[in-house]
Amino acid sequence: MNSSGPSLRSVVSPSAIAPRAELAEAIQQSTQKLGRVRQEIGKVLVGQQQLVDRLLIGLLSNGHVLLEGVPGLAKTTAVKALAAALHVKFQRIQFTPDLLPADLVGNLVYNPQQGSYTTRMGPVFANIVLADEINRAPAKVQSALLEAMQEHQVTIGDTTYRLPEPFLVLATENPIDQEGTYPLPEAQVDRFMLKIVIDYPAALEEKEIVRRMARSHPRTDIEAVLSGSEVIALRELVDEIYVDEKVEDYILSIVLATRDAAAYKKELAGMVRYGASPRATINLTLATKAHALLDGRAYVTPQDVKDLALDVLRHRVITTFEAEAEATGAETIVSTLLGLLPVP
Repeated sequence: MNSSGPSLRSVVSPSAIAPRAELAEAIQQSTQKLGRVRQEIGKVLVGQQQLVDRLLIGLLSNGHVLLEGVPGLAKTTAVKALAAALHVKFQRIQFTPDLLPADLVGNLVYNPQQGSYTTRMGPVFANIVLADEINRAPAKVQSALLEAMQEHQVTIGDTTYRLPEPFLVLATENPIDQEGTYPLPEAQVDRFMLKIVIDYPAALEEKEIVRRMARSHPRTDIEAVLSGSEVIALRELVDEIYVDEKVEDYILSIVLATRDAAAYKKELAGMVRYGASPRATINLTLATKAHALLDGRAYVTPQDVKDLALDVLRHRVITTFEAEAEATGAETIVSTLLGLLPVP
């Protein structure tokens, strides 16, 4: 049969089709696995689908997550549920004003009988670390996590120790205007890929919470369905998700806009002291790729970027005193810029 144009076979070779088919199959299998994780978390967590997705995005993209909300919004419960759904080592560290850096990373213990020192590993040597109420400890303790979060290693004495992989810090904090809290150092806040602000549940969700949790022994039977090696394999799959150049330019335009907000809206002049750094560009790209994988896609869309931009940028845009005086926070600035920038 004659054809006026080239056939599909002549345009796309079998060798080019095969990798795409393998990627599609791998994404389908990963979506099923992640769906099981969601189901297990749903046994103890009512609603909060966006929170669960953000935790999974952090897990898939090797990015730490900071959760902020008033006490009682299931921040700790969500992290513990995620850890229970994984075959990994989990450690919870309760941050308090008297906590010391050695209580996190470990220290050298002197043995007088042998006349030598032995290394005591701290609770940070785990796959998932819950830093609970992280802003209740002073700055030196909060900063003790910096090396662990960025380099996946800690130094005890004169020896550096690698942390187990996968390694993820999920931290919770109360709003900084509450009594007994300390603002996190900007350098540490920037190490968190996402900052999630948790709001109160809807009325129907809270009714379901009462039915499930208003008992002396709430349900906690979560089955571990994903191993550490599978998490690492999923992270490698995230790297294969396609990001079109137009989407890359869109991500870049958002980050650059935070550094010169007045160029997009004159009312924002003098409101931003520091815009987002290149780490924000990297993290936003990684997060959108993980978001696409969660949705079972092999490519990133502009909507992925819009959905995650606020979570990636809200803690990286530092406002001025003028902005605080006018009650114009970083979230307002980022949201305004997202509404002004053209979407590809």
